[in-house]
Amino acid sequence: MKRIAVLTSGGDAPGMNAAIRAATLIGRAAGADIIGIERGYRGLLDDALVPLGPADVGGILREGGTILGSARCKEFHQREVRDRAREILAKREIDGLVVIGGNGSLTGALHLADPAEIGGGRPLKVIGIPASIDNDLGYTGLSIGVDTAMNTIVEACDKIADTATAHDRTFIIEVMGRDCGYLAMTSAIAVGADLALFPEAGKPESKIVDQIVDTVLAIRKRERRARRVLIIKAEGVSVSPERLKQAVDAKLRERSPDAEPSSIETRVTVLGHVVRGGRPSALDRLIGSRLANVAVRALLAGTTHKMAAWMSQADIPAAVGARSPYDPHVWLVDLEAVLAETENLISGKSPLARWRAAAFDEIEDALLL
Repeated sequence: MKRIAVLTSGGDAPGMNAAIRAATLIGRAAGADIIGIERGYRGLLDDALVPLGPADVGGILREGGTILGSARCKEFHQREVRDRAREILAKREIDGLVVIGGNGSLTGALHLADPAEIGGGRPLKVIGIPASIDNDLGYTGLSIGVDTAMNTIVEACDKIADTATAHDRTFIIEVMGRDCGYLAMTSAIAVGADLALFPEAGKPESKIVDQIVDTVLAIRKRERRARRVLIIKAEGVSVSPERLKQAVDAKLRERSPDAEPSSIETRVTVLGHVVRGGRPSALDRLIGSRLANVAVRALLAGTTHKMAAWMSQADIPAAVGARSPYDPHVWLVDLEAVLAETENLISGKSPLARWRAAAFDEIEDALLL
């Protein structure tokens, strides 16, 4: 394999640059040319390919985002569009492709390298690297960007908790997580929140409102130093934070008619895209580097249609993946199986999703004792 291309696609995640750097250095050390594709699949269709060398990636390890850029490309779902992308890769004599991204990005990689679509064209090998701050990909314990996003949320919530404690206030803090509530769940534990709202629970709006009100009223009965309320909400929960605030405030006034309005009114903070940004944590730099190391070495060895996963042996069925010979903490998992398990995770059908929801039911019951 003489030429390997690298692209980042979908939502950016801190640690992507670490993966680009490692892929470049490992590939170049093995004698391969490394080509960067700018702006993901969109850049591929525009033939925006640039050579990458040690000087290009030497200082990017500490930078957030991705030096290659990223973009959405909905038309990549069309066969004729992928055919055009394959023509460009063939013209550039690309033998292998490393795709760093989430569910949609890895789906694109699977179709792009589909032998049935390639037919008699130039063969293409592909390896995926999971990068998603939502941690919503199957068969990997962590994706690139999750740890940094978690630290960002914890830091913000710790600051909010100070003013919430000083004024006995209730804060609803919305974090990212469109289809997967992992960030809301784990950050709630890390900051000592009183309630976590996530889409996997599948609760209707009325039950969510009642749950918040019950939590607030129960905590208001405590000693003064423990009367602040922190509620972490994933953006994937269908009710908007503004609508939730209005419904909760109305219900609190109904159930506490004699209370001072300022003592029961909730506050809303939407962290939004600040969760995506920032310099990657040490863990994200290490995960990005180690996954890319395995991905490039696997391509050089002729492996294709796999994802480099950060996972333990107990979590991956033997028929789906195996431990990489290049790193004891990284597995090479069948890409199609990854996407199928991702769908189960997002839809709440996987045992992991059901366990998370059940575990938080128990935690919430304990907090109200």
